[in-house]
Amino acid sequence: MSSVSDQSPKVGNSETEPEAHITVRNLDMAYGDFLIQRDLNFTIRRGEIFIIMGGSGCGKSTLLKHLVGLMEPARGEVLYGSEDFWKASAIDQQRLKRKFGILYQSGALWSSMTLAENIGLPLEEFTDLEPAEIRRIASLKMALVGLAGFEDFHPSEISGGMRKRAGLARAMALDPEILFCDEPSAGLDPISSRMLDDLILQLRDSLGATVVIVTHELASIFAIADDSVFLDADTKTMIALGDPRVLRDQSTNPRVRNFLLRGELGAAATQAGGAVTG
Repeated sequence: MSSVSDQSPKVGNSETEPEAHITVRNLDMAYGDFLIQRDLNFTIRRGEIFIIMGGSGCGKSTLLKHLVGLMEPARGEVLYGSEDFWKASAIDQQRLKRKFGILYQSGALWSSMTLAENIGLPLEEFTDLEPAEIRRIASLKMALVGLAGFEDFHPSEISGGMRKRAGLARAMALDPEILFCDEPSAGLDPISSRMLDDLILQLRDSLGATVVIVTHELASIFAIADDSVFLDADTKTMIALGDPRVLRDQSTNPRVRNFLLRGELGAAATQAGGAVTG
């Protein structure tokens, strides 16, 4: 196994570099006796877009569950600032979770509710706002994601890309410090996927949120990532850490390079095949 030496250099110094928002230390993930990943160590800095990447079955979504409090580690720590989430009391865990927004892969909208009702649901559950104020905030969040005027539509009445944007609006309803996204571009056409990438960048820049994304979509990875971790299913650990563009160009690990170059390699193979058969 290659060591985790494929790391892009961190530019800057302690005075200018963003503070650590999430720190993962010596994390092991397992289902019972079945080990998923071990010895995960990385830092997500405040205000950056951090990508969790790797091949199918490597544990990307499982890692996300550990970060958002849905699955307890077999070993290790998940720190938010200086607070260890899994050693915190139930009350403190809930306080930390209030800082999270989550965009699920399917959008996870309630089909029987309008978009405004879906987006207003977290506000109804966690605030004492009046219905009119909840509706106003829901409309504002929808406008932020380009869905102004669709408040009274149901999920079945809009496209897949619009459902993803509505899910993003709901994730932002409580103005979270950290936005977690599980395969946000899954099932979208390239244009819709690019629009969602641009929207995530705009929201990060305007709201200052830290964004953590699970994805295998190369176009999205190269378009929006500031930093990343690469999980490997065979060695069951992380084998690269850093800016994915730097990893693509400079990594010495063949698994990392093949993953990040697969679009270019596929295009080259197609051209070569056409030259032979043409």
